Amino acid sequence: MIQAAVFYMFAILAVFGGVMVISARNPVHSVLFLIFVFFNAAGLFLLLGAEFLAMVLVVVYVGAVAVLFLFVVMMLDINFVELRQGFLHYLPVGAAIGLVLLIELATVFVGWHEAPEAKQMIAAATPDMTQVTNTKALGQIIYTKYLFLFQLSGMVLLVAMVGAIMLTLRKRPSTKRQNIADQLARRPEDTLEIRKVPVGGGIG
Repeated sequence: MIQAAVFYMFAILAVFGGVMVISARNPVHSVLFLIFVFFNAAGLFLLLGAEFLAMVLVVVYVGAVAVLFLFVVMMLDINFVELRQGFLHYLPVGAAIGLVLLIELATVFVGWHEAPEAKQMIAAATPDMTQVTNTKALGQIIYTKYLFLFQLSGMVLLVAMVGAIMLTLRKRPSTKRQNIADQLARRPEDTLEIRKVPVGGGIG
């Protein structure tokens, strides 16, 4: 009974934090709510007996990724009003992509629920953790059966990181940048002028 109450508490708080992440007007508040969601998800992992995943979620995501997001948002001074100006223009495309993802998730969920072996897998006994630790079991699954999907998820994260950098990279007219092509194409006669200065006359 207590375990069920704790589960519903963590689940409700995680859903509330997720809604606040996408609805908060201040990006700093969104990152703080994201950290809040990570802590609640770590609590859910502890209830499932996956203490290693809970620790990774707190140490890696809360201690590194979310804090990095917070510092980047605070230091870059991104003009979010300017970035959101084309929101209505791209809303139909975003809604279509979201609908496709929703249909895919529903297909996976229905396929798993209706699969003939689903009930046996759900009713299967939990492995004896005294023989295989949680970390070892997770490593055996990720690096054997799901190795390709694990590497593919890393590539997706890499593409997302590059896309975020490209979206936030803006050229400011006040910033002076080095242009190697212009420097190599410069000719001496365009930048250097030789004059004969008469003695005592100076340059006019």
